[in-house]
Amino acid sequence: MPMHPLNWTAGWSLILAGFVVGAGLGLGFHRQDFWGGYDSFRRRLVRLGHIALEALGLLNLLFALSPWPRPDTWWSAAASPCFVVGGVAMPCVCFLAAWRKPFRHLFPVPVLALVLAVAFTLAGGGR
Repeated sequence: MPMHPLNWTAGWSLILAGFVVGAGLGLGFHRQDFWGGYDSFRRRLVRLGHIALEALGLLNLLFALSPWPRPDTWWSAAASPCFVVGGVAMPCVCFLAAWRKPFRHLFPVPVLALVLAVAFTLAGGGR
């Protein structure tokens, strides 16, 4: 079966990073005031970054193991790095925005990368 090795490696790496970040978050989650409390902007963004690591890691794995688009096509060559950029940039922007609010303006970067990744995948599907 054809495979996208970049996305396979990125997927498992993102999942591992999500486990490590989750373990770190688990050290303080029991405290009511942890990072400003459960509903604080900072804590919500860190939780979003954590789940983005896991979910986008799985999405990269799904793409890596998907037969379409075939790895030797233009569509695949375009989609593959977009999935990786989106998978890395989304949690990074979440964590940066939790640290300093103005970083929230960077969210279009991972969103655009992921939208392009899916569009390229759909366009190259079945060809």
